[in-house]
Amino acid sequence: MAAKIKDINFLIRIPLTLAVIAFFCLPLMGLDPYGLGVLNQVGLYALLALSLNIILGHAGMFHMGHAAFFAVGAYTTAILNTGYGWPILATMPLAGLAAGLFALAVAAPIIHLRGDYLLVVTIGIVEIVRIALVNDIFGLTGGANGLVGIGRPVLFGFKLTRPHHFFYLIWGFTALSMLLFHWLEHSRFGRALNFIREDPVAAEGVGVNTSHYKLMAFVIGAVWAGFVGTIYASQMRTISPNSFNFWESVVLFTIVILGGSGNQKGVLLGAFLVVGLPEVSRGLQESRLLFFGAALIVMMIFRPQGLLPPKGRTYKLPSEVARS
Repeated sequence: MAAKIKDINFLIRIPLTLAVIAFFCLPLMGLDPYGLGVLNQVGLYALLALSLNIILGHAGMFHMGHAAFFAVGAYTTAILNTGYGWPILATMPLAGLAAGLFALAVAAPIIHLRGDYLLVVTIGIVEIVRIALVNDIFGLTGGANGLVGIGRPVLFGFKLTRPHHFFYLIWGFTALSMLLFHWLEHSRFGRALNFIREDPVAAEGVGVNTSHYKLMAFVIGAVWAGFVGTIYASQMRTISPNSFNFWESVVLFTIVILGGSGNQKGVLLGAFLVVGLPEVSRGLQESRLLFFGAALIVMMIFRPQGLLPPKGRTYKLPSEVARS
C-alpha cells in the first residue's frame, strides 16, 4: 500500500516539475515585456504574501500593516544606494535588518492583542510609516516625491536591467523562499506557531511562550518583506510613499486569505489570481473589478478556508515509530 502511494506521488511530481521548467523557460520562448512585467509583479506580491503567511497563516495573527515593513526595506536600500553609493545587493541584508528591528520595536508593545484589536493597530502602523515618509523624516526620504535614480543590482558581474533578468531574480528568490519557509513550517518553531494559531490558551497551558513565538514570527516576516523591498526598489528605480499605502496591505491580506492561509501553494495561487488575473483582463476595465469582487464574496461564503487550505498535521504514536 505504501509503495502504491509513493508511486502515485512520483507520478504527480512529474507534471509539476515539467510545469515549473516550462514556467522558467517563458523568457526564452519570446514572452513579451508586458507579460514578463506582469509575472514579475505577481512574483513580488507572492514573496510579500509568503512573508505575511508566517504571521497570518501560521501564527494566526490578523496583521494588515505588512506594507510598512516592505517600505522600510525599500527605503533603506534607496537611501544607502543613492546617498552613500552602496551596491544594491549589498544593501539587502541591512534592508532586512532595518525592517526586522522596526517590527521588533512596534510589535513588542502590541503582541498581546488578538483578533480585530491587533488588526486595527497594524493598520495604524502602516499609515504612520506612510505619513512619516511623506514628511521627509530626517531629511532622507525625499518627501512626497520619494527617491529617484536607484541603481540596478549586479549579480556575478552581470548588471540586471531587462525584465527577463528580474524575472529570474524574483522567481528564483521565490523558489528559495518557499523552500526555506517549508523547512521553517516543519520545524519545532513552525509547529509551535501552528499550535498557537489553533489554541493559544492551550499552548500557554503546556508551557509555550506565545508572546515570544508571535514576536519572532513578526520579525521573520518583516525581515523577508525588507528583502523584497530591495528587489522592488532596484526594479522600479523610483519609490514614493504612495507605493506603500494601506491598499497594498489589503491586497497582501487578500492573497493569503483567498489562496489558503498557511499553505504556500495556496498563497502562490492567490497571488496569480489577485494580481495576475486583473492585469490579464485589463481590457474589461469597466467590469473586471465587479466580477473579481463578486468572486471574493462567493469564496468567503462557500469556502472561507481558502482555495488550497493547509492539510492537517499527522503524528505517529511512539509504538508506530518503533514498528516503522
